[in-house]
Amino acid sequence: MPAQPAVRVALVLVSHSRALAEGAVELAAQMAPRVTLLAAGGDGAGGLGTSFDAVESAVTAATADGRSAVVLTDLGSAVLTTESVLDLLDDDVAARVRIADAPFVEGAVAAAVTADGGADLAGVLASAEGAGATFAGSASAAGVDDAPAVEASAARDELAATVTLRNRLGLHARPAAILARLMAGFDAVVVVDGVNAASVLELMTLGAVGGHELDVRVSGPQRAEALAALVEAVEGGFGEV
Repeated sequence: MPAQPAVRVALVLVSHSRALAEGAVELAAQMAPRVTLLAAGGDGAGGLGTSFDAVESAVTAATADGRSAVVLTDLGSAVLTTESVLDLLDDDVAARVRIADAPFVEGAVAAAVTADGGADLAGVLASAEGAGATFAGSASAAGVDDAPAVEASAARDELAATVTLRNRLGLHARPAAILARLMAGFDAVVVVDGVNAASVLELMTLGAVGGHELDVRVSGPQRAEALAALVEAVEGGFGEV
């Protein structure tokens, strides 16, 4: 199993509601415990709205130590507040920040798991922005990028296996996040029941419960290592059995 890659991207969640921002951070942190997640919610006085100072403070903390940051927002005026903050940042800091056009909660979860897997700024942004399309049944932005590799995998050496989910609830949020983070650490294309195993949201759309047999196909330079790690994780019940 590979060493965990460094986390290079933080997330800032900007909402008109302090409770919503903090709740989304709490949820994403359960999926991606190594990622820096910062909430900037409310108007700063206990009401609904957005606060320039809160967003500025969160973005500054997120980009400390040379990190990059992806900002997710709930409504249009939150985007305007964030853009105002970015306009006043030093150029070198602003260059490391992107505002995602993404669903607030799903985007935060997807981006956090991708960041925990060691992805760069572009990869985390793509994961966030692809989150909405995942549940709409369309290819996500990240999935579109990966599609040629998945389609071409049959033309390369490919390993295949069938493995049975042993934990009673199957690929619910926590094990899906564990599997996605694990697979993101390998130089391999891993497809489980036809979806990208490095995408937590795609895995969750499978609705795979305990006892379900997963069809696994792996290609790429680290295909053997990735397959072995996946089988070990699934047969171990993701620590739930």
